[in-house]
Parts: sequence; structure tokens; C-alpha cells
Amino acid sequence: MISVRHSQDRGRANFGWLDSKHTFSFGSYYDPEQMGFSTLRVINDDIVEPGAGFDTHGHRDMEIISFVLEGKIAHKDSEGNVQVLPAGEFQLMSAGSGIYHSEYNASDSDKLRFLQIWIQPNSFGNKPGYQQKDFGKEVGLTTIATPTGENGTLHIKQDAKLHQLILDPGTSLELDVEQGRKVYVHQVEGELSVNDTVLDGGDGAKVEDAAKVILKNAGNTQTTALVFELP
Repeated sequence: MISVRHSQDRGRANFGWLDSKHTFSFGSYYDPEQMGFSTLRVINDDIVEPGAGFDTHGHRDMEIISFVLEGKIAHKDSEGNVQVLPAGEFQLMSAGSGIYHSEYNASDSDKLRFLQIWIQPNSFGNKPGYQQKDFGKEVGLTTIATPTGENGTLHIKQDAKLHQLILDPGTSLELDVEQGRKVYVHQVEGELSVNDTVLDGGDGAKVEDAAKVILKNAGNTQTTALVFELP
């Protein structure tokens, strides 16, 4: 079964310095039908004006992934991590027992766009952690995060996996799904068919009770998506 979360139906918050679209309930946006999917709790598509950003604030017991689409993030946290994330890089911050951080647009002239993703962990009160990596733009399915951190992936504290999907026009691939597990596809750009259900940029697909997910680019341009395997 596939349920589509259309881009235009997402919640939205615009504060001038920040224009954010919420796939699931977040902040002042509340929809009892959109409280997350499995352990996936937040996907926010954030556009931050030059020089602006999120002042220091705290998190606890949440796996927080940032994926930079345009521009650069200036990150600073209470664990002593001071980093810049350029477009194409992934960051995983494990909040654990508690962490404070700030995120700013590192540019005074260009906008920043990034996806902020929250996944609920399966263990709590851990020491906070920080990981950052560029996985490139290889065509196909590139695994970004795993429960073990195997093969150079980011180590996430949940029985979940995150993949980056890039497909050229007219190509497809199949993802086998373990029994009882769920898949969520967030379409970043381009057009993607998920078991014959078409997604455009910003759309999402909740996939349940499927043994296989067929991902196909039937469009005329390269397509990019994030694919979550969830408990």
C-alpha cells in the first residue's frame, strides 16, 4: 500500500528569515494525520536567508540529519564541533542525553536550503555524537546511514537505513523490503515513480506491506530522492 504526501499539502512557516515546509506536524503546524511515519518524525524543507539562522537551542534523544541542497550551513554545538556543511553533505547529530547547537547560513549573499530530518532513536540517554560526510553523487542507491555504521555510513541509533537515490532518465532499480518493515520516499528533485505512483519534488510516499519497491525515473531529467527503510 502506498500513500502519497503531496508537496502542496505540507505545512508551512514563514518568518522572513526562514521559509520552512513541514512534511509532518512540527512547531505551530499540527495535523493529527501527519505525526510522522514509523520512527521518522520530521522532514522540514528549510530555506534560510543570507546571514540568518537558528540561534543556540537544545535537543534530547533524537537522531537529527541535515542534508544540504544549496549553500552552506555553519554548525556549532556544545560538544565542541564547529563545522561548515556545503551542498551535498550529510550531517547526523545524535542528541542523546542532551546537546545544544546553532545552525546559520554561512553566506552573507546566498540563500541556504537544506532538509532537516528527525528520527526517533531506539536507545536513550546516550552520549551525544556528531558525524558529517559527503557521499558524492553516484547514480543508483547510495547508503547514507545504518544501525551499525558499516562501510563508512553514518551510524544511526535506530533500526533504520537512509539511502540517497539518483537515477538517470529511463532507468530504474528495485529495493527488496524485509517483511514487516516500511519504506518512506522523499522526492528531492525531478520525477520518480514508486511502484507506478508518480512523485514530484517535495512529495513523499509512505510504503507499507510491500515486498519490493520499484523506483523508476520516467522523466527527462536526472532525479534525486531520499529513501528510508524503517521498522
